[in-house]
Amino acid sequence: MKLRTILGVAALSIGGVALALPVQAKDLKIGLVLSVSGPYADYGKQIQNGIETFIAQHGDTVAGRKVTLIVKDDTGIAPAVAKRQAQELLIKDKVDILAGFDLTPNAFSVAPLATEAKVPMIVMNAATSSITEKSPYIVRVSMTLPQSSWAIAQWAVKNDIRSAYILVADYGPGHDAQEQFKKTFTELGGKVVGEVRTPVNTPDYAPFLQRVKDSRPDALFFFVPPGSSMVALAKNFREMGLDKLGIKEMGPGDMTDENSLPALGDNALGMITAFHYSTAHDSPANKAFVAAYAKAHRDSANFMSVGGYDGMQLIYKVLEKTGGDASGDAFIAAARGLKWESPRGPVQIDPDTRDIIQNEYIRRLERVDGELRNVEFATFEAVKDPGKQK
Repeated sequence: MKLRTILGVAALSIGGVALALPVQAKDLKIGLVLSVSGPYADYGKQIQNGIETFIAQHGDTVAGRKVTLIVKDDTGIAPAVAKRQAQELLIKDKVDILAGFDLTPNAFSVAPLATEAKVPMIVMNAATSSITEKSPYIVRVSMTLPQSSWAIAQWAVKNDIRSAYILVADYGPGHDAQEQFKKTFTELGGKVVGEVRTPVNTPDYAPFLQRVKDSRPDALFFFVPPGSSMVALAKNFREMGLDKLGIKEMGPGDMTDENSLPALGDNALGMITAFHYSTAHDSPANKAFVAAYAKAHRDSANFMSVGGYDGMQLIYKVLEKTGGDASGDAFIAAARGLKWESPRGPVQIDPDTRDIIQNEYIRRLERVDGELRNVEFATFEAVKDPGKQK
């Protein structure tokens, strides 16, 4: 990318005469901590692709400052590595903004550094509710698990689902999903007939699903890591005939992420999910984003690429408000309450929690023109993170 040079004016005295000379505006350095290698490398790739798509559409200069990206590989779930990479970005590279953070444990480890350095930290994917509480300099543009878990519980009760079994992976996001779904579902009159937390990387869900089968609930609420874990769960569910017993599968929408659909195949047909984004979302902003993404990259856009895209959108809008000032306090003050039209729909940064407020769409996985798609059929508007609501 060739970046447009923005000139300021400086005074130079020669022989007692002050001369006005142009000086180059300081680059805006953004340090990205992402999974570039390892089992979650696709997460980092999608976020970076979304960032690059936004820059391709909107230019590489904002408020007179040329944007420079510096990418560091956290290698996956590796809090110590993420912390070391963030320290290098702050001390050696002197970045103005930290961003990325596809995984919760890594975001947790870096949060104290953002606080100490008073540097904005933009979380573009990691979804555990409490992340924004770990530093006053964190803003999240992705989601929280309680948002989608709250929405699917609301939908379930409104659609005569009276009993549910909960199956989640035993780590932060899974705990968030479990606790919020149970809270909302039971408060609305639903009954949880069983709960189980599974190992994060288990290849076989049959022993856990046997408990579900024995309980005969109306629905199974699930959350496991997207990708191979979700593929295994969907396959075991069908192989054990839970679908034939009328047990509905439902959960947060990252379970049927667009990039997982070829591997999930027809085993996932009919799954009901709640989520803030689908490539099938019908809006001018999303159509423009999907087209721009497809033009630049071979794979399909997904929620992580939208997280990267909107992370840059937030940065640009904040710097336009501050006149280019990216210092921590000024950045956070400008970010609070900020609104814009995202490919996912209307969004806002919660002025109290610095989390994103967004629509949650209820979707059914269907074949449309021969392709698997998350088809939206109901909407809960302007959902805040219920995990932080008193």
